[in-house]
Amino acid sequence: MLSRIADSMFWLNRYIERADGLLRTIRTHYILMLDKGVNQTLSWKKVLDIYTFLPEEEKLAIEYNSEAVLKYIMFNTQNSNSLKIILTRARENARGVQDHITKEVWEQMNQIYHLVNQCSKDFKEVNALENIDALTKECILFNGVADTTMPRGMSWNFMSLGRYIERCLLTIEMGIHYFEGIDYDIENERDILYWRPLLLSLSGYELHLKYYNSNNTNKNALHQVLFNITFTRSVIYTLIQVEKYFKDVIKNNKAVETEPVMTRRLGRVISNIQFTEFESLNKTTLHPFLIDTRKELEAFSYSLAKQFFSYS
Repeated sequence: MLSRIADSMFWLNRYIERADGLLRTIRTHYILMLDKGVNQTLSWKKVLDIYTFLPEEEKLAIEYNSEAVLKYIMFNTQNSNSLKIILTRARENARGVQDHITKEVWEQMNQIYHLVNQCSKDFKEVNALENIDALTKECILFNGVADTTMPRGMSWNFMSLGRYIERCLLTIEMGIHYFEGIDYDIENERDILYWRPLLLSLSGYELHLKYYNSNNTNKNALHQVLFNITFTRSVIYTLIQVEKYFKDVIKNNKAVETEPVMTRRLGRVISNIQFTEFESLNKTTLHPFLIDTRKELEAFSYSLAKQFFSYS
């Protein structure tokens, strides 16, 4: 497979996964912000921290203004990480690899692209939830269409690597911001209302209520986000998927010169999660642990790009 094709397949799914994560997050926060009586201290600050590069004073100026935040984070073309820009980049990648994706995948990508452009016209907060739900549905349909129509070859492997690397980085990033909110002190107990935005944004709230029975919600949330092998957005689950698809890639690329280096690098990330004692994570160790995990995964992603996509 040409490096240009592999690059586009990889980034097509990274952008779709980022869009999906962004939509889940803003839907969660928008609904919770409507309940002013219960969520008086809830703002858009964490969402702006995760998904934008705005200066701090500009974030503080709009953190309670839902319409301003939604317009900026979804449709503002001056925001390089806005939903509209992300989906435009996804479509550009899909257009360049039409011979390597199915007709159904291309049509679904076009459907999302045209819908986000339509929603951006005369956007008002009154129809925000309707637009968010429609776009979320189309992203889910994209993943379903790709899953059921794409052949399990190299194109699929690179698409899957992009999806799970992006998903893992997003989970880590969200975890960092929410645990930063309690100064990484997991002994400083917070109730489920504090963790609900995080868990809902990761589509893990219902699983949390069913799976965790103890009253220590801080540790429960930490375990789910990092170590729960049954949770499809946990760090451990996504890393295992990255490992699987990376092995499939190198199995069909015998000439990969840096395979041992990249395998060891990815192995370190996974081992760091698998063999870390849960009880060893505390106010002192949790922040460095999350930062190091993110750094190692980003380094692996860069090595992957340099090897297969001809990045300098």
